[in-house]
Amino acid sequence: MQFGLTEEQLAVKEAAHRLAQEKFAPRAAEIDETGEFPWDNVDLLRESGFIGMAYPEEFGGGGSDHLSHLLVKEEISRACLSTCTIMAAQYLGGMPLMLAGTQEQKEKYLPRLAEGEILAAFGLTESDAGSDAGKITTTAQKNSDSYVINGRKCFVTNGGVADFYTVFAKTDPEAGTRGITAFIIEKDTPGFTFGKSENKMGIRGSATRELVFEDCHIPIENLLGEEGGGYKLALRTLDYTRPGVGAEAVGLAQAALDASLRYSTERAVFGSVIAEKQAIAFMLADMATEIEAARMLVYKVGAMINAGVKRFTLESSQAKLYASEMARNVVHKAVQIHGGYGFMKEFPVERYYRDQRITELYEGTSEIQRLIISGNLLRDHAKNL
Repeated sequence: MQFGLTEEQLAVKEAAHRLAQEKFAPRAAEIDETGEFPWDNVDLLRESGFIGMAYPEEFGGGGSDHLSHLLVKEEISRACLSTCTIMAAQYLGGMPLMLAGTQEQKEKYLPRLAEGEILAAFGLTESDAGSDAGKITTTAQKNSDSYVINGRKCFVTNGGVADFYTVFAKTDPEAGTRGITAFIIEKDTPGFTFGKSENKMGIRGSATRELVFEDCHIPIENLLGEEGGGYKLALRTLDYTRPGVGAEAVGLAQAALDASLRYSTERAVFGSVIAEKQAIAFMLADMATEIEAARMLVYKVGAMINAGVKRFTLESSQAKLYASEMARNVVHKAVQIHGGYGFMKEFPVERYYRDQRITELYEGTSEIQRLIISGNLLRDHAKNL
């Protein structure tokens, strides 16, 4: 687990582990049951500095390396995936600003995002345009001093609670992905409201809500990047954030293994604890091995970004794909090890089973990751012919 990590990274990981286990883990079941947004956990993320640790130091952030950020996400997800999802959305919503924002935009928003004074969200998906982002129908018509936004976004994490939204709309509806542009939209902008809050199977403590734009006027200076550059910006953003989903999956799977080890070393049948039965012991061995393999894929991407590697789309998608599907396999085994108790809310593996499912869906489904991975492999192969 400690392979290749510096003393500083290990210290960050340990600090996140303590906070998560002492504060987030005891509240996780209650948050899941009530579906409440855990503002108290957000306050702890602010106080610890974790919520803005990946933002640049010059704008008040922690300036941490990317691998350290993944380590923290892993530990928080090990305690409460809902809480980590809030932190992840803060990074996802702010990353386009870090990548393409003007100096003025960064000075205006990044310090507040880094401090957690305001929360961020990322609005790309629409009801008829999920994996196929080129089919979005939200439009942005340019006037003399503003853009007028019309349309709806769905499945927006931190929707309704965030103050800062990165939203993607068509400035040229006929140009496909080349007509997509990114914008900064503040919560209280006239014409910007919220639709339904989603009642979700898992990560029930995170806010997921529709965004509604009806003749929403935003100033010209809220254009993020270049007109028509929104799709490429979204893809670049996801390259950075998808390993974080992998880290979430690793943390969740580790929690499932932890619970399985506790249960299997206490539960006795036929004269001995079930951990001593080969069927259970082999499941535990497979779970631990699969988790470690996924962990190394996730850490690899963090190390690549730290080293200044410019292209890591392939590795980013590999980490998310493998880790999310690994977590599915691990939580399945965890429920099986618990037997009938694994089906009961009294035991945490029931929650892990539901929470895990989102890791194969958000920030690009597993099918999309396979398209990205195979596309990169075939392009690299063609170059080598």
